[in-house]
Amino acid sequence: MPRRGERRRDFRHDDPDPGPVRIGVRQVVTPDATGKKRVLRFDPSQFACRTLAEELADEWVEYIEVTARRTGTASNHRQVLRLFCEYVDAHLPDRAAKASLAREDPDLAAVLLAWEQSLPAKWPRRSTRPGAFAANLRILINRRQQHPDRVLAARLGRVAAQHHGLAWGTTQELDEFSRKDKAALVRAAWDDVARLRRRLRDGWEMAAVGGHPAEHGWSRMPDLLWALAHRTVSPLEMAQKIPFPLTPELAALIPDNIRTEGTSSGMRGHVLLRGLLNQLYPNERDLHAFRVLLVAATGHAPEEVTGLTEDSVEFTENGIRLTMTKNRARRIHRRAFTRMDKVNAVEHVREYADRPRLEVSAIVRQLMETTAPLRELCDARPAPLFLQGTLPPNWQFTVSRGRLRLFGRWVEEMGLDLEGRADIRRLRKSVKVEKAVAFGGRITDIADDHHEETFRGHYAQGTTLRMISGQVITTAQQSWFDKATAGPVVLDAAAEAVLGEEESTPALRELGLSAEQVEDLRSGAMEMGVTSCRDPFDSPFSRPGDLCAVAPLRCLECRNAWILPSHLPQLLLFQDHLEELRTRLSPVHFQTLWGQTAANLAAVLAERTEAETAAARWHIAEGTATLQLPLAARAEFDA
Repeated sequence: MPRRGERRRDFRHDDPDPGPVRIGVRQVVTPDATGKKRVLRFDPSQFACRTLAEELADEWVEYIEVTARRTGTASNHRQVLRLFCEYVDAHLPDRAAKASLAREDPDLAAVLLAWEQSLPAKWPRRSTRPGAFAANLRILINRRQQHPDRVLAARLGRVAAQHHGLAWGTTQELDEFSRKDKAALVRAAWDDVARLRRRLRDGWEMAAVGGHPAEHGWSRMPDLLWALAHRTVSPLEMAQKIPFPLTPELAALIPDNIRTEGTSSGMRGHVLLRGLLNQLYPNERDLHAFRVLLVAATGHAPEEVTGLTEDSVEFTENGIRLTMTKNRARRIHRRAFTRMDKVNAVEHVREYADRPRLEVSAIVRQLMETTAPLRELCDARPAPLFLQGTLPPNWQFTVSRGRLRLFGRWVEEMGLDLEGRADIRRLRKSVKVEKAVAFGGRITDIADDHHEETFRGHYAQGTTLRMISGQVITTAQQSWFDKATAGPVVLDAAAEAVLGEEESTPALRELGLSAEQVEDLRSGAMEMGVTSCRDPFDSPFSRPGDLCAVAPLRCLECRNAWILPSHLPQLLLFQDHLEELRTRLSPVHFQTLWGQTAANLAAVLAERTEAETAAARWHIAEGTATLQLPLAARAEFDA
């Protein structure tokens, strides 16, 4: 069963150099996340439907080679082949040997559909694995019918060409670390780097004063470290010659649970030799701190950081220039990082432990100093920066690129209480969120190391980023709303009396009125029903140059509207119209359509005196004042 219901791994060992290949076994060579070549094998002879397995395996090999897929994708396709072939063997026990993509009998189309329908039961609800596996198998089958010289059963080809009926499932995007958790990670990483450097410094200083154990004895740590540093004694030979019981300083290198009497001497010796090598060389666990610091400082993906080599680094006068490769996006980024303080830069490099800063040049310099002995022993050129020393069960000390697994265990060992899942990718999202805040949410500036669509799909999920996006949207909406609903200009009787007088010209010019518009305003040429309009061809509700399409219904929300005392009768009639609508529409519907207009109208009418309102009502009663509204305004419904 898959672990935690989601992942299902193939535990068959895939070695970079697995040796001779058995006849009939298919294999592909793919790069993993660190760039290291991995060999994946598939043996069709394990299945009763061997012919079918061979046909699918051939398509698998060609597909991986043509598309240059990475190890993870190639492994998923191989797992699909095994699951499907196992299903065919189980459900066609008597005819499995005859199963073939080219034959109509047995009918593999029906088997394919039945297999797909069985997949959701093997994974938890909303898992993405069933849909992905069904799609992967159909990809391989469809590749076969694209080759004219390869036969594919007609019904199977028609079924495989269609989309499968399984749900694709959903994935939960990782949220970023909070600023508090990010600061805690950075501090813990610096502390761990400081402990590592002290350990390695003490180890090499101790090795410098030692000698050959054959001359000085096999119980002193300086002599054992000297032998390992000069590679004069193999780890296996040293483990065989170290006498037990151990001296206190050697016993301290073995965990308490390994020191028990029930533990074999071979295991204790292996653990002891690993502890001795750890005094000279960093191991995989030690590299987590450097990765945390570089991801937090650069904002680049973890695989880009761990993929750095000697040729990827160029120290400059002002800082450092890094060349980072992103395999998934097939992109190469060259980034220059400026030093924070050009003065006393060397002192800052040495005193970093007490100053939890994120200076890329200082972090890289210390990483290179830490792994320098391993780079001398590494055969790869250019040598990677993230190197680890390991002691496999064969007792041969090995220098390899750090894979940096078990990040959660490192977090626990550092005593960090982080909110949410301990995943290094969340740290990159934290940097993205901070960049979004700095650039005000501009995606073109934030997505500087990947595609903008990738940013929208993977980095627009963070809590902080959603808040920033909300602020950007609110600001844009408010800007448009202020422009569209600035409201009319209201003039009282005294202000109307001085329209056109010489002393009123400066004030009117500040309001954007020309002398011609003032004259039109006084003469009624700009009359729109309930208000006058400064320019009906410059409406915020219509395209520039088009006649306003919403007058007079939206005039009380328009910045171009001018309300004169003479408009009071029409305003009162319009108020009666709104009150009628209020009784016919639901409160929510009325507020959505007419809430702003009603509020502006109430504010205008509140400024009129009782005498003015009474006079306006008299004109309405005499029939000298009417309200002209579009026919559509007489048919409001609560939809």
